[in-house]
Amino acid sequence: MDHPIKRDHARFRKIIKGKVRDNLRKYIAGGEMPIPKGNGQFKVPMPSINTPRFRFGDKSQGGTGQGDGQPGDPVDGQGEPGEGQGEPGEAGEQEGEKALDVEMSLDELASILGDELALPKIEPKGKKNMESTVDRYTSIGTVGPDSLKHYKRSFKEALKRQIAMGTYDPNNPVVVPIKSDMRYRASNSKIEFENSAVVIYMMDVSGSMGDEQKEIVRTESFWINLWLKSQYKDIEIRYIIHDATAKEVDEDTFFRTRESGGTLISSAFKLCKEIIDADYNADEWNIYPFHFSDGDNWSAEDTKVCVDLLKSSIIPNSNAFFYGQVESRYGSGQFYKDLSKEFGEKHEDVILSKIKNKDAILDSIKEFLGPGK
Repeated sequence: MDHPIKRDHARFRKIIKGKVRDNLRKYIAGGEMPIPKGNGQFKVPMPSINTPRFRFGDKSQGGTGQGDGQPGDPVDGQGEPGEGQGEPGEAGEQEGEKALDVEMSLDELASILGDELALPKIEPKGKKNMESTVDRYTSIGTVGPDSLKHYKRSFKEALKRQIAMGTYDPNNPVVVPIKSDMRYRASNSKIEFENSAVVIYMMDVSGSMGDEQKEIVRTESFWINLWLKSQYKDIEIRYIIHDATAKEVDEDTFFRTRESGGTLISSAFKLCKEIIDADYNADEWNIYPFHFSDGDNWSAEDTKVCVDLLKSSIIPNSNAFFYGQVESRYGSGQFYKDLSKEFGEKHEDVILSKIKNKDAILDSIKEFLGPGK
């Protein structure tokens, strides 16, 4: 039977998950992101959940404290009316609104995202289906190292032996195991298949992509990563930035860099191809290339180079190619139109999404992950 505290804790976590799910769109649109704690857990601020406490009923219902007097009158002559309110700029006496930080696991957050967006489980395309042998200690054996000794089972065997031999004394219940009584945890080997994935993020960092656009990409990529990490045993993430030229960078540089040059999207696609060719065999890896821009490209000729790279290399080696167009007052949005014309908005292996503002992030994630690629 479960302990009441455990039941209450489970109920409270269910309420928290419901709160996160109900406010997920507002939470994501506000740029809020759970904070990784380094132990597989995430800290989620929940300002809308109050710590349970007694609440007073309506004062007109009667009860202790009824009688003559007006608000502000001193109690038993102590103090003056209004005393204790404090002057502007002074420290106050009242408690402020508190934000409750709760811990949730990656699987819990992914479950909330998956339920909200009705995301299907990803079916790996047979890539990185590498055999691995896993030992699970699910049985008991008569031989083994001391580190795997099962003390409870060993003493149980010793007790059975002493009772059978008539040497057990209930008045002096001393049980001394001998070598033949010893029991050890034994493993059963099982063949499992591991699936690994790599996510390659590409982003235009030319002058037309401002801080707001990068914040949208940062928020969206966090939740995309969270979902993919819940689907794969291992996942690697690579970052490419580009204006007229492309280079691989770390995560921090990816979201902070801003250049003033022109835009050649093909430079990022060429580097993406090089990374895949060098490090990720398509027969072993699930590959997810994402490109984010405001839709500007230097020329129609460079767009043709991009399309050729997608058709000849990137798409055949990937689960799908994902393009997110972040609206910018300076961006033309032409690249989305070009890709849509070339592949169609419903192409099976080219998934396009327009991200108008932060409110559209959740819908964009649904467009990217909804097909279950």
